[in-house]
Amino acid sequence: MPPMSNELPIERLWPRQAGVAEGLRQLVLVFVGSLLLWASAKVQVPFWPVPMTLQTGMLYLIGVAYGPRLGLLTALAYLAEGAAGLPVFAGTPERGIGLAYMMGPTGGYLLSFPILTWMAGIAAQRGLRWPGMAATLAVATVVNYTLGVSWLATFLGFAKAVEVGLLPFLLGDLLKAALVVALWELGLGRSRPAGG
Repeated sequence: MPPMSNELPIERLWPRQAGVAEGLRQLVLVFVGSLLLWASAKVQVPFWPVPMTLQTGMLYLIGVAYGPRLGLLTALAYLAEGAAGLPVFAGTPERGIGLAYMMGPTGGYLLSFPILTWMAGIAAQRGLRWPGMAATLAVATVVNYTLGVSWLATFLGFAKAVEVGLLPFLLGDLLKAALVVALWELGLGRSRPAGG
């Protein structure tokens, strides 16, 4: 099967501009993406110590929609907002706690966020069909858990970190990745026909 168009979905929705207008376009997209990440962090199923949120799905969706560069910048902007003390992360108090939260048990998962968006963005930019996109998001999920569980293990030990930081969430994260792959294959990754 040939790859799909490598035109990114966001470029169809809001085409690239020239000069300063392109910089403004990218700034707006990064801001909107970081707001979507914030909202996805607050929609959660309560677990301890890592709440299950919609974030991994949103990270993948931003990556495939924005591409590797804007996806990466969006994830970095989101982390910068959290580091500055804004209450953007799952479970942060209303006033936020900045770097202290990022150094806590969820730090490894947060560290993986820019990597996840970049990986999804590379797959989208290359116009991969569903098998390639699914494989990419599966590997990204492994990266997320490798960094997240490794960091969490420094607080809880490896066996406990796997028990509470991987096993309860793996199926949900795979389902979120599968949903993004389905959206990609069903139309998000396809260009409109010429003249339409």
